Amino acid sequence: MTLISLLLGLPALFLSAILTGFLRRYALNSQLLDIPNARSSHSIPTPRGGGVSIVLVFLLGLPTLFYLGVISLGVMWALIGAGAIAAIIGFLDDHGHIPARWRLLAHFMAATWGLYCLGGLPPLVISLPLDYGNALFNFDLLGQILALFYLVWLLNLYNFMDGIDGLASIEAITVCIGGALLYFLSAETAGQWVLPLFLAFTVAGFLLWNYPPAKIFMGDACSGFLGLVLGLLSIQAAWINPLFFWSWLILLGVFIVDATFTLCRRFLQDDKVYEAHRSHAYQYASRYYKSHKVVSITVGLINIIWLTPLALGVGLAKLNPFLGLIIGYLPLILLAIYFKAGQREVK
Repeated sequence: MTLISLLLGLPALFLSAILTGFLRRYALNSQLLDIPNARSSHSIPTPRGGGVSIVLVFLLGLPTLFYLGVISLGVMWALIGAGAIAAIIGFLDDHGHIPARWRLLAHFMAATWGLYCLGGLPPLVISLPLDYGNALFNFDLLGQILALFYLVWLLNLYNFMDGIDGLASIEAITVCIGGALLYFLSAETAGQWVLPLFLAFTVAGFLLWNYPPAKIFMGDACSGFLGLVLGLLSIQAAWINPLFFWSWLILLGVFIVDATFTLCRRFLQDDKVYEAHRSHAYQYASRYYKSHKVVSITVGLINIIWLTPLALGVGLAKLNPFLGLIIGYLPLILLAIYFKAGQREVK
C-alpha cells in the first residue's frame, strides 16, 4: 500500500500543479480576477479558480482507488457525486453570481447524495468526558438530518475560511495527513489511509501556486468541494471505527471553531450573517501580524503538533472522545476570543 500511495500520490501532485498553471493562464486571459475591496484580505488583483485542478485530479483518481480495492463503490460514488455538485455550483458562482437560495439548495443536494451513498450516519461512540465506558448510539431520522446539516455547514465554513493565502490548502493537507496517520496506526483500516493521503498530495500540487504570496486563489469551486469531501471522509471514518468520527472533528477544529464562533457572535450582534466580511479570527490575525504566511503556517503547526496527537489518542481508544474534543477545542476558542473573531471592525 505504501508503494501504491506513492505511485498515485506523486502523479496527482504533479498533475495538480501543472493544471493549476494552465488555469492561472486561463484566468489571466479571461480577466477572472479577485479584485480587492473593503472586505478583502489581499491588496492586489489575483487570478482565482485554480482549485478546479484539485477537483479534477481527485475525482478522476477515485475510480483507480476503487479498482485497487482502496475504497468501496459507495465511497467512490459519494465523493464523485457530492463533490461534483459542490464544485459545479461553486464554479458557476465564480464565473457569475448564483443566488444564495439556489447555492444552498445545491449544497443540500450534494450532501444528501453523499450521505445516502455512504449509508447515512453510522452509530457513534457517545460518552461523558469522565466516563471511559464508551457506548454506541444508533441515530434515527433526526440524527441523519443533523448529519446533513453538518455536511452543509462544513461545505460553507470552508468557503468562509478560504480568505488568505495558503490557509485552506494547508488545512486540508495537515488534516488529511492526520487522518491517514490515524488509519495507518489502526489495525482494522487495511489501507484506508491511502484515500486521505491521495487528497493531501493533490492539494499539495495546488499549494505550490497558492503558497504565500499566492499566484492564484482556490475559488468557490474548490473550497466548498474540500469542505464537503472532508466532511464525507469523517462520516466514512465512523463506518470504519465509531471513534474515528471524533478524531476527524478534532483534526478539523481550527476551521470549525473559527467559523462557528464568528457566525454565532455576528448573529448575536444582529449582523447580517450572510454578508461578506473579514472578521474571522484568522483575518484579524493576518492583519495583526501583517502576514498571511505566519497565520497559515501557524494553523498547520497547530494541526500537526496539537490536534493530531489528540485525534490519535481518541481514535486509538487512549483518550475519551468528548474529553479529547474539549481539550482540543478550548485553546482554539481562547484564540478566537483573543483575535476578536466575529467582532465588528473599528472604522
